[in-house]
Parts: sequence; structure tokens; C-alpha cells
Amino acid sequence: MNLLLAAEGDFDPQHEFILQEWVPIHIGPLDLSINKAVAYLWLGALVTIVLGIWLMRFGLSLRPDRRQTTGEAIYELVQGQIAESSIPSKALHIWFPYVASLFLFIWVLNIIGFVPLPLSDEKFDLFGLSVPTWGIYAATANLSVTLALALITFFSTHVEGIRYNGARRYFKSWIPEGAPGPLLALIVPLEVISQFMRLISLSVRLFANMLAGHMLILVMLGLIFIFSAWWLIPFSVLVGFGIYVFEVAIVVTIQAFVFALLSGIYIGSAIEPEH
Repeated sequence: MNLLLAAEGDFDPQHEFILQEWVPIHIGPLDLSINKAVAYLWLGALVTIVLGIWLMRFGLSLRPDRRQTTGEAIYELVQGQIAESSIPSKALHIWFPYVASLFLFIWVLNIIGFVPLPLSDEKFDLFGLSVPTWGIYAATANLSVTLALALITFFSTHVEGIRYNGARRYFKSWIPEGAPGPLLALIVPLEVISQFMRLISLSVRLFANMLAGHMLILVMLGLIFIFSAWWLIPFSVLVGFGIYVFEVAIVVTIQAFVFALLSGIYIGSAIEPEH
């Protein structure tokens, strides 16, 4: 998010979320081009790896310092509040690393989305050099990113359900015991739809919350340029900063937590069906 175009009088909030191809890569109908979202994903993956190693692998001691204490607190949060509360004990050793990595990766992506970085499609001249403008952008505000993460959980859910229960018993668990035969024609399609609704709810919830936060900040600051009223600066900056603090302090962590928790619940319920 940057206000370069706003200052030039061409402010349009939607412009900030249009992804220009930096390195075009097209394989048949597949568009694998490198753009701003891909760059943020790579950066997020790198930061997640470095952060995980730094917190949990480097220089551990019996008398933990603040860094080690933070790492252990995150570990206990994911283990106690996400993994153990949603995944059966027999599968915990397999799926705890997944939900832990998912939580940390999404949290890092969300946090990076509020750190001004020179990863932008717009540039400005600095002593004759074309330099990218600084701005904020969240990869998780892109539906393709959140949908890809949700698809991993979606397929893992059904693969594990079939692996632990067999295909017949797993799909039979979708139908309530004792359901009258005439109702099966209604229950089965609804259950199939509900399974796909999980995919939509996972991806859209994260995408919509992160997109809304960035749009609100952008619109509040953009009001200054839209109305060309400099008296709006104190109000717009104050409200925009308040939204920024709320997103960084609360929303980024809650959304990562909810995504990881729901992923664990879906996978756990497939391993041990209720019916």
C-alpha cells in the first residue's frame, strides 16, 4: 500500500491489490508468474524458517532467556490450544508440526503485511535511479494465497480420514445414523456442500479480514488526497494509526490462530468421525 498515486490525484484503493507480473511464467493455462504476492510469500517463508530456528533451535539452555521463553510460549500455545484440543493423540505426532508451521507461517505473513517494505510495482526517481516505493501489502489479502493454504488442509482432511478409517467407513460417517431413507437424497448433497464450505470459510475468512484492514488504512489516509483537505490530516492519521495498531496487535494473531485451529479440527474430525 502506498500513496504515490494518491498524491498525483489518481487515488483508487483497488489499485493497491492489482498484481503486475514481474517475471512472466506461463505453462499452458497455468499462470506461475512472479509478482508482489509471490515475493511476499518467499519473504514470509524465509522469515518463518529463520524465526523458528532462532527461537527453538539456537542456543537453548536450562535457564531460558527472553528469546527462549518466547519460543516455548508459542510452542505451548500451539500444542495446548490448537493441536491437543483438535487432533486425536494417535495422530498428534504427525499433524502437530503441520498446524504449528501453519500458525507461524500465517502469523509471519500477516505481520510482514504491516511492515513498510520496498516491494512495489511503483517506482520513483532518487538521484537518477528508479527506486521502488515503500508500502505495506499482505500476501494473505490475496484470495489465491489463502485458497492455496486452505486446499492443503482440505485434501489432508480427506486423505487422513480415508487412511485411518477406510473409504467406506469415512464417507459413511458423513450420514447421520438412523437417517430415514427418503432423507438421504437431501442429506448427502448437503453434507458434500458443507465439506466444500469448509474450504471457502477457511480461505475467505483470512482473506477478507486482512483485506479489510489494509483497505481501511488506505482509505483513511487517502481521504486527505481525495478531498485535498489538509485539515483532515490529524483525523485521518489518528484513525488510520488506530486501525493499524488494532490489526497488528490483535487481528494478525487471531486470524493465524483461527486458521490453524480450524485446520486441526477438520483433520481431527476426519481421523475420528463423530458418527
